[in-house]
Amino acid sequence: MRSSNPVFSRRGFTRGNEYAGFGAQGAPGAQQGNPFGGAAGGPAGGPVGGQGANPYARNPYEQPQGRPLTADEMERMYAGPAAGPAQTGRMTIDDVVARTAMTLGLVVVGAVLGWTVLPHQYGLAVGAALIAFVLAMIQNFKRRPTPALILGYAIFEGVFLGVISRMYNEAWQGAPVQAVLGTMAVFAGMLIAYRTRLIRVTARYQRIGLAIAVGFVLALFVNLLFYAFGSSNGLGITTGGLGIVFCLLGIGLGAFFLSLDFKQIEDGIRYGAPQQESWLAAFGLTLSLVWIYLELLRLISILRD
Repeated sequence: MRSSNPVFSRRGFTRGNEYAGFGAQGAPGAQQGNPFGGAAGGPAGGPVGGQGANPYARNPYEQPQGRPLTADEMERMYAGPAAGPAQTGRMTIDDVVARTAMTLGLVVVGAVLGWTVLPHQYGLAVGAALIAFVLAMIQNFKRRPTPALILGYAIFEGVFLGVISRMYNEAWQGAPVQAVLGTMAVFAGMLIAYRTRLIRVTARYQRIGLAIAVGFVLALFVNLLFYAFGSSNGLGITTGGLGIVFCLLGIGLGAFFLSLDFKQIEDGIRYGAPQQESWLAAFGLTLSLVWIYLELLRLISILRD
């Protein structure tokens, strides 16, 4: 499962034959809609998967509908490598909660350092943000989650947020607290909407959301180019009415990626993703929450101006 930040692509949970019984390609009886199925045309068959075929592998212990396994199918199933002691665990919601708490806890620690020890060090904040971005990109292209990279991202991202938050607080008293409360409200609202099925994560839902996200990121990039070549206000998307609309769109995109995170966590638990994949779940949730927090900070600053 890739991160939910729109800068990055997304993929499914680890596949291949690293885990016995998980990720067996060509498992019989694949059905459309199963995120770990081997057939094309499922949820990951579109832009989210980044390729034509579904990148998820079917749970091989699920019996095909309407018929028992044949002898050949059972032989193929048991021909895979045996699971080692460290590979038998499967991801649970407790794993996701624990690792998300650990990752967000380090973000908070970094933010406290940035707020109290390194105030007004804008250059250092930019450096911390760049390091966090590099660590996130390395993790994004790795086949398996690396806790050191994820936790390293969290601490450096926290330092950046701490410095930036103090600057916002000095200009707009209380803005960081309002942004934190707003982020918690968005998270709770999206979780309730997802659990009650007010929001259904379908292939069309993902395609539309990702198309909007690509346009959003391109607009940010063009805006930076305008700033770089001397425009004092860029495209005008950081101030005034247009800035408010753009911030609301950014918050909406953060909520959209939260819903994708919830879906991938649910599928990982339901279909037996390896326990270590909970690190990627924590990583994705952290990226989404940081994105929402920053957009809320910008929105509050525009509204209070």
